[in-house]
Amino acid sequence: MSLHDDGRCARCLYDASTPAISFDDHGVCNYCRLSDSMDREYPTGPAGAAHLQQLADRIRADGRGRKYDVIVGVSGGCDSSYLLWKAVQLGLRPLAVHFDNTWNSATATANIHKVVGKLNVDLDTTVADNAEMLDIQRAFLLSGVPDIECPTDIGLATTLYLAAERHGIRWQFEGHSFRTEGVWPLGWIYMDGRYINSVVARHGNFGSHRLRTFPNLTMGRFMRFMLWSRAQKVRPLYWMDYDKEEAKRQLHEEFGWTWYGGHHLENRFTNFYHTWYIWNRYGRDTRINGHAAMVRSGQLGRGAALAELSEPPRCDPGILNLVKKRFGFTDTDLEAVVSRPHRTFRDYKTYKRTFEILRPFFWLMYKTNRVPRSFYEKYTSRTDI
Repeated sequence: MSLHDDGRCARCLYDASTPAISFDDHGVCNYCRLSDSMDREYPTGPAGAAHLQQLADRIRADGRGRKYDVIVGVSGGCDSSYLLWKAVQLGLRPLAVHFDNTWNSATATANIHKVVGKLNVDLDTTVADNAEMLDIQRAFLLSGVPDIECPTDIGLATTLYLAAERHGIRWQFEGHSFRTEGVWPLGWIYMDGRYINSVVARHGNFGSHRLRTFPNLTMGRFMRFMLWSRAQKVRPLYWMDYDKEEAKRQLHEEFGWTWYGGHHLENRFTNFYHTWYIWNRYGRDTRINGHAAMVRSGQLGRGAALAELSEPPRCDPGILNLVKKRFGFTDTDLEAVVSRPHRTFRDYKTYKRTFEILRPFFWLMYKTNRVPRSFYEKYTSRTDI
């Protein structure tokens, strides 16, 4: 094995502390090999452009007689803003859908309205019930798990599904690129609807009571969306030569879109998660995921990536004060949160075992665009990748 002298993968930035990592005889990790496999499955350049055009033609045909062709989830971030623009350029009639977890930054909100306004795209926003969302997030903070972003991600996914059902739309675009974000190891982040119910039942103020308004993704709903509604989830950035820095420049020039300082930092709770919570509780820098992906795809030099990671994440004091204010935490309370015993999703009820049992079914769902490949690779496997 030929790892770098720093003990990291010979190609990217991951090391032996990464969940379920393995290295080949050349010191290259299994996450790099997964990325290579996805590169082959999702080519860019002329082949990728041709595929996207064929896909757009199919989506337009499916949308005939309806007001919209496709749902595009938007957050005000770079990936989703760029994707919405590209959907319009492909000749599609998108409906922009946003899940507001009540922590939007002013920059994110402005970005959404700048882009949908100039593109003349309708916006469908679901705003979470403030008290209920805070209770769910507080429960996750008290649970001891790292997955405090699970409720936001699940809420967004369900919101997209429900909007698609309301409008009779089969297709959904997701603004994810494995070449700039990677595929996060399951041991670093986990999410499912049963997990949310289990955490809230144990730690939430609502106790065992059913969540009232939160758009949770139960197994029954998940199956309904996949099989009855035949929802098709596609990640078009996979087929694009997507250069994130160039995308930011173009968005700024075209729409007056504003960069918010870091990946996923357009949401203030997500900002807290990335810049303070994970770092202070686990000593883990989540930037490594995106940096490793961009090193693999050649968008960032390995040395430059390591230089950036040598400086710890910086949390805006205003973000920290807002978190304390909204949850009613003192400094002592917050210290108690990050000092709680470490737990994982395995300490709560989840659908993980069900996903594993249904692995052949989810392989078919992945092959028919019902779930992304990353879901199949991570959630149906018995390892943590």
